[in-house]
Amino acid sequence: MLEYRDVYAGGHLVGSWSNDVITIVNPATEEVAGAVPAMVGADVDTAVAAAREAFDKGPWPRLSLADRAGAMHRLADAIQARAEDTARLVTAEMGMPITFSRESNVTIPCAIIRYYAALAQDLRLEEIREAVSFTGRTLVRREPAGVAAVVASWSFPLVLACCQLAPALAAGCTVVLMPAAETSLSAYILAEAFEAADFPPGVFNLVTGTPQVAEMLAAHPGVDVVAVAGPTPAGRKIAAICGETLKPVTLELGGKSAAIVLDDVDLGAAAAQLGYVCFANAGQACFTMSRVLAPRASYDEAVAVLADQASSWVIGDPTSEDTTMGPLANPRQRAAVEKCVAMGLAEGARVVTGGRRPATPVRGYYYEPTVFADATASMAIARDEICGPVVAVIPYQDESEALAIANDSQYGLAGSVWTDDPERGLKIARHAQVGTFGVNLYVPDIGSPWGGRKASGMGSVYGPEGLDTYLATKCVFLPSRR
Repeated sequence: MLEYRDVYAGGHLVGSWSNDVITIVNPATEEVAGAVPAMVGADVDTAVAAAREAFDKGPWPRLSLADRAGAMHRLADAIQARAEDTARLVTAEMGMPITFSRESNVTIPCAIIRYYAALAQDLRLEEIREAVSFTGRTLVRREPAGVAAVVASWSFPLVLACCQLAPALAAGCTVVLMPAAETSLSAYILAEAFEAADFPPGVFNLVTGTPQVAEMLAAHPGVDVVAVAGPTPAGRKIAAICGETLKPVTLELGGKSAAIVLDDVDLGAAAAQLGYVCFANAGQACFTMSRVLAPRASYDEAVAVLADQASSWVIGDPTSEDTTMGPLANPRQRAAVEKCVAMGLAEGARVVTGGRRPATPVRGYYYEPTVFADATASMAIARDEICGPVVAVIPYQDESEALAIANDSQYGLAGSVWTDDPERGLKIARHAQVGTFGVNLYVPDIGSPWGGRKASGMGSVYGPEGLDTYLATKCVFLPSRR
């Protein structure tokens, strides 16, 4: 069992002011995996002060772009050196199957860091423009925005941390990270990697605790910018705090994504990819395609294909190389999924497969991948985020109705279309009211902006656009040369 009692601030562990702890339970075994402090305001002050000192007086914002990029490559190397320990720890924290955890908590985070290291190397920080309003020139500078508070979620803990850490570091900001309570242990391995990469003290700092700690960070006068990944209600609270203090905020929140199956698609060929975007990580992803819209003429076939896909997932011990679906992250998550399934049945939808806890394993917060047929767009299972392996298959008459159903959502993060005609799929994509969309796949591209609309958030991660939150613009007006 791993147990921490410290804030990570200023390059070392500092004893927390709190006597309270958060116990982290392995969702596959229901045994205690570790504990971290339930931090208090004094701990937040310690971490922010270290980040503030490092930004105002330390070398990081003043390093050459080449040196900053070099440090980020060392960080990726240090994470890679801890690859297996990191992947297994996240699996113990939230149940992600180990084969998936190696990719999602090591390979992809390292790729994100290296991508932004390359951008940092070539970052253009100054531009001269001919002035329009006077005779002369304007120097446009892009400068590090300051101290960044990064609040990460538990579903993909290191990806959701690094997709904000990496652009913040590339821009020259210092950071205070607050991981989700469920996945706080792996954040301490991240702190070890920063030390091994020889980062200046205070560039990376770490606090743990309840959602109130995230709100303290957002309200703290020493914090300049905020980035949040998490549920929509929590994001709204932090956005309100940032509104009061006039801080820039990026929000990556919930979703209720729709996969539109067109009448020309070969469902047999598309089945595996479609099943993956519905059930991967036990459906615990903001972009999970939890609504599948199928033509009435081939509705029964679509339901059967999805039911076969649901049944193909291997549920079991997430540390086994053969397991493809582990448990839900905690008992609250499973209870929420069960409540949604019960509501779907009460509203008249029909469970084709799943809809229950599996007989084995006996222990752990497992739930079978579930497919609902006879669902309508007005049902709660088709409107509310479930964050579990539950898919509602909804019939439609024509493309215009399919788009209307897909767009009729408070969320706007992701969507997809499945067709044998990519041009037809692209036409659908252009009318989808979401921030990201896939044609015959759904894979976020770290080289392109990724973010949501409506209740799914605002701002972007990934791509050069991911730097925007962490760079402040300054204009210097210059008279004509004489």
